[in-house]
Amino acid sequence: MKRNEQPLMSPERLLEARQLGEKLARLRMARRIRQADAATRAGISRSTAVLLEKGDLSRTLAQILRYLDAIAPGVSLLSLLKEDDPSLLALAAREATQRVRELSKAELQRLDF
Repeated sequence: MKRNEQPLMSPERLLEARQLGEKLARLRMARRIRQADAATRAGISRSTAVLLEKGDLSRTLAQILRYLDAIAPGVSLLSLLKEDDPSLLALAAREATQRVRELSKAELQRLDF
């Protein structure tokens, strides 16, 4: 019988669980691994992988660690929490908005058809 852990958790811990799931999802996307492939490597179903990435409280620590190892072998849970993995840093750089300078009058005239 499954037990609902949510009423037993403080709002701060629920937020931390969701953030852990989001970090797993970001790492998977940064490494460009499909969710189904990561789940297969971890020996879990895809639906369990979805729950892990949502921060579901009923998932076990072993499932989380296996999923992490399937996504990024050798990366520790602490490293995931610190977000210091090179693929995460590259993803953050790609996502960063960049300012676009205004075109000069000459450039605007050249582009005007």
